[in-house]
Parts: sequence; structure tokens; C-alpha cells
Amino acid sequence: MEVAQCYLDGNADAVEFCMHEPYHNVLAAATYTLQEGDRPSRTGSISLFDVNANVGRFELLYRVETVGIFDLKWSPVVGNVGPMLAQADADGYLRVHGLECCSNGGDSLSLREIAGEKISSSMCLCVDWNPSTTSISVGLSDGSVSVVSFSESQIDVIQEWKAHDFELWAAAFDIHQPQLVYTGSDDCKFSCWDLRDGPSNLVFQNSKVHKMGVCCIAKSPRDPNILITGGYDEYLRLWDVRSISKPVNETSVCLGGGVWRVKHHPYVPGVVLAACMHNGFAVVKIDEEKGEVMETYTKHDSLAYGADWQRGNLSQKVKQYSSVVATCSFYDRLLQIWIPESSIVKRL
Repeated sequence: MEVAQCYLDGNADAVEFCMHEPYHNVLAAATYTLQEGDRPSRTGSISLFDVNANVGRFELLYRVETVGIFDLKWSPVVGNVGPMLAQADADGYLRVHGLECCSNGGDSLSLREIAGEKISSSMCLCVDWNPSTTSISVGLSDGSVSVVSFSESQIDVIQEWKAHDFELWAAAFDIHQPQLVYTGSDDCKFSCWDLRDGPSNLVFQNSKVHKMGVCCIAKSPRDPNILITGGYDEYLRLWDVRSISKPVNETSVCLGGGVWRVKHHPYVPGVVLAACMHNGFAVVKIDEEKGEVMETYTKHDSLAYGADWQRGNLSQKVKQYSSVVATCSFYDRLLQIWIPESSIVKRL
């Protein structure tokens, strides 16, 4: 069910709902636009929206122009630390913004850059926080991964190594064992690294299963043994990492388009949202026995890139609210807010 839509000011490639209370209504959307010519440039923006599907509210709160952005991530909820938004820039910078109330009062919000550091001469392609918000992993266009410390508005590179042969599109912390980082790349390899060793030790590397580049990696928020990968070969794959040297019990489902982004449902185990590039978006039920497409969403006319679930109150009155979805597509610059119709995501 469609709730709202708008067109962004550039090619849309990432959407992220804030995980912190009371800001579950805040959606960040990023753009990346390549200006070709004699002097090519990569421009971008971050837009903040207020999303409340219960009352049909969808309002632009704030927008800032940036360099081209490949990825965004809100910080996880930990202690009394407020929400922070990390961005991976095309110019090799990692930037972190704090979410703040505007000085003119009211309910309006804005972003304030609290840290920014050029960490590479290559482009920053993806970004992820560790569970304690003290470290950030960044995948780079030269196949390297950089792990930085973040403390008191200071960014410092603590490790960087050549992890893959080509662009590194996924670099994700293991939320249950944060000393581990998973990486995926255009070289078709899916790898795991142990940060306790310096340089980081290769725990495992699978180069046989993915037939094309690996674009996304998502550890299950509930099951410490389950991890999902997606890639250009159009398959969503589930891995059991209890046999960490060689993932076993692989389950895969073809989604008909390159799997660029996957997000676990915040409350329903085994349900994921996938951005499938040329084939729109899909809600998928996947477990160790099988994978099944529950629903597809094809209201976008361009490459499906950004996707996320909104967190919400689980009271009886607003169960649907917990399954509100934001999606965005690249060339048509479209941002959509919608609610899946699949019964699986309403069985809370």
C-alpha cells in the first residue's frame, strides 16, 4: 500500500530510518550524481524526512548539499549516545553527523557535522558501525577495507588492508562478535576478517559460490549464526557461520535482479527486504530450510538501490506501522514510502 512519494534532487541511492527513540520517524535519504564532461564531478545530498504513516505525514525537514554519497548508516542504539549518521563519500572522506534540533525552536531537525576525515585517495563505497559505535568500517573502490576508531568527534584509521581485487561494496561488522568484519566485492569473493590480529587475519574466504560481485552482507539481529549475502548474480543467500571456516547449510533464492541491499525486519525473524536493482524490491521469508518471495514492489522505474524498514511502537493499534518501508531508485530519483501487504510482516 502506497503511503507517500517524492523526487529527490539527485540520483537516489540510499535510505536509512533512524533507530533511536524518539526519532523513529526520521528518514535520511542520500544521492549521488555524476556530472560528466571535461571536468567531471560527483555531487550529492542528504535529506531528512518526517515519516508517520499512521496520519499520512511525509515532510521534508532538512536538506544539505554534499559530494556524491554511496552509503549512509545511522549509529546503533547504545547507552545515552544520541543518533549519529555516517556517510561514505566519493571523494574518500568519512563524515559523521549528529542529529540536532534546529536553533529556531519547534520540531524541526538538522544535521551537524561532528567529524570528517579523508581516509583514502579511493572512493568510500560502504559504511558500517560496530555495536558500541566506537569503530566504523569502510569499503573502498580499490578493494581495500578501512577500520577507523571514532571517539569524541575524532576519526582515526586504525587498520587498512587490501581485502579484495576490485571494488568493495560490503564491509559489515558481526554484531554478535564485533571483532569480525565481513566483506564482499566485485571479485566475487565473500570474506571474514579478525580485527584482533594486525594486519587483520583472514578467517575465511569463499570464492566459489557467488557467480558475480557480492554487493551486500547482513548479519541476523537475533540469530548469531545466520548471515545473508546478495550480489549481482541475483541470488539472496543464507549462511550458517557456526562452521566459520566454510559456511554451510546454504539456502538461496533468485530475486530476478542484482541484490544490492538487504535489511532484516526489525521485529519479524527470517523476513528481509531486498533492493533488486532491475527488478524492484522484494519482501522475502528465508530460513535454513528454504527461501520464499512473499511480495514484490515494482512502483519504481529505475535501478532499485535503497531500502529500509521503519522501527515503531508495537502496540496493538499500530502493528502496521512497524512494517512501513522506504525505498528509492537511482535515475528517476524517486523515494517511496509504502506498507507491504504480505501477512508475514503483520504477524507480530
